[in-house]
Amino acid sequence: MNKDQFIMMQESGSILVPTALLSYYSKLGLNEEELILLIQVIKYKQQGNHFPTPNELSEHMSISVATCTTLLRSLLQRGFIFIEESKQNAILHESYSLNPLWEKLYLFFENSYEKEKQDEQKEEEQNLYTIFEQEFGRPLSPFECESLAMWIDQDDYDPIIIKAALREAVISGKLNFRYIDRILFEWKKNGIRTIEQARTYSKKFRQNQSRPVKQTEADEKYERKVPFYNWLKN
Repeated sequence: MNKDQFIMMQESGSILVPTALLSYYSKLGLNEEELILLIQVIKYKQQGNHFPTPNELSEHMSISVATCTTLLRSLLQRGFIFIEESKQNAILHESYSLNPLWEKLYLFFENSYEKEKQDEQKEEEQNLYTIFEQEFGRPLSPFECESLAMWIDQDDYDPIIIKAALREAVISGKLNFRYIDRILFEWKKNGIRTIEQARTYSKKFRQNQSRPVKQTEADEKYERKVPFYNWLKN
């Protein structure tokens, strides 16, 4: 075998190692020695040897058999791998399972996604206060801040829907929290959950504004039990 043949053989031969493992192993609490050991286990499993010995594993690493044994024991105790047992023809077979490793990797991504969503939600809520203050042209009062927090935490309105209700109040020339609250109440009652639904509903509402509605009828539809103060009438 000449050099070119050797190089070609190295480039054609490969094992499958998930990119996610190489990118985030340290986030899982693994160090480089443990990573290479796991890659060796993956290599042997892909080659058909599902339970390589510490001797076999350390032979392709720069660690001793004793160190390899210690690392394997640590990975087992920390729940990154476990040993599966099966019987074939009354003979007990053992193999390394990497399922715990993939489960940990999955949970890492799931938790990261949830944290990212929470951070985005928190940022969206903070932006909401800023947008309201910009539209009102002044800092929000404590009561207004409490109403805004109630919409988010108690009523579970999406910040995007709250902003849409604020926009509707601006268009209608009725920029006060009571009017915005009534918009949100009507939208929730009519199953409005997305910005597209809110736009469609508002468009139809404005088209029907020419039809007279008795004040008593409108009041009967809105039954929100929320105390509103004199500052709302300013």
